Amino acid sequence: MLSEKTIRIVKEITPLVAANAETITRRFYERMFEANPEVKVFFNQAHQHTGGQQKALAGAICAYFTHIDNPAVLMPAVELIAQKHVSLGIKAEHYPIVGSNLLGAIGDVMGDAATPEIVEAVGEAYGFLADIFIGREGAIYEEQASAPGGWNGTRTFVVAKKVPESDIVTSFYLKPEDEGPLPPFKPGQYITVHIDHPHTPTSPRNYSLSDCASQPHYRISVKREERLAADAPDGLISNHLHDGIEEGHTIQLGPPCGEFTVDPNEVAKPVVLIAGGIGVTPLLSMAKSIIHANPDAQVTFIQAARNSKVQAFADELASLSQAGSNVRTKVIYDAPLPGDVEDGKCDGTGFVTTDLLRDWTPFADADFYFCGPKPFMQNMHACLQELGVDEHRVRYEFFGPKEELVTA
Repeated sequence: MLSEKTIRIVKEITPLVAANAETITRRFYERMFEANPEVKVFFNQAHQHTGGQQKALAGAICAYFTHIDNPAVLMPAVELIAQKHVSLGIKAEHYPIVGSNLLGAIGDVMGDAATPEIVEAVGEAYGFLADIFIGREGAIYEEQASAPGGWNGTRTFVVAKKVPESDIVTSFYLKPEDEGPLPPFKPGQYITVHIDHPHTPTSPRNYSLSDCASQPHYRISVKREERLAADAPDGLISNHLHDGIEEGHTIQLGPPCGEFTVDPNEVAKPVVLIAGGIGVTPLLSMAKSIIHANPDAQVTFIQAARNSKVQAFADELASLSQAGSNVRTKVIYDAPLPGDVEDGKCDGTGFVTTDLLRDWTPFADADFYFCGPKPFMQNMHACLQELGVDEHRVRYEFFGPKEELVTA
């Protein structure tokens, strides 16, 4: 347990740290990449370039400091981050690297305000949290290795099939090269693709598994990502997968990870799945898995997309409503093309609104799962709050500080 002195000091400095959190995290990454370039492989440089990782880390630090006297509050966030760490292959030996550079960054930014007493307290607080992560991540590694067909690290898979799902999304059906069994995964989980990019070394990428968990393959469905900033490149790995990986090629995969999941066998309440853009991938896996395990389950699936050219899985979504007596689907386009409405390719236009959710979902009883781009996520969170849906019935996957979602 943390000492009372450390808890007191951390609580006292929390306002100062919060006011300088992003400056500290920017300096942290600068220091770490300079002093320990070997860890750069774990970090998506596109997110570094846009500041997304710096903001996410700043939010995590502020949350930890705020709840330093009640770390149980942070356990859901710990699970999310631990799963991500395992997907990237982060191990116990990496934590001292992070700790030393984080303390150094705090000293650089806070200057004389970072007294030896404060540095000692922050070091103790970091060590306490690191031990929690190391323990949980060790357990995840063990669970992965001990599962039937499971593995740690990477395993070679063959691209058995490559299927365009829209103008910007392509699915890859993946089978183990060794023809061994596939470990089960929880619908909503992702796998990690390790690509030795021919021109630009880059970090592994996580892609949600988009098919039913009972299939004899893994399927990922990849959106061709455009550049996140004018002076940044287009998505390196997504474009390489689209243009450079064909049927018969092999790729290296990490085992399934992630905590944004549903247990298809334990679904007792109505389930509402709301997908924006490529956020459809984990939710489609959830829907198909729930219906496969329990055909009588009450499932409502809403897909928001720009138009018919970019909507992925139109046929699969249309077939969902035929798969179970209690399954309903709705497709909303916010920028329909000529003919989209007339030809029945969507069920409505505009955006997913509070009124739509009130009128079309069992919002008083259902569990809600949603995933998509940041503005979509912010809108969904606000709509559900307006409807009075309890937080314990809401699940989502969001990159960045939760405050950006909640306060928008």
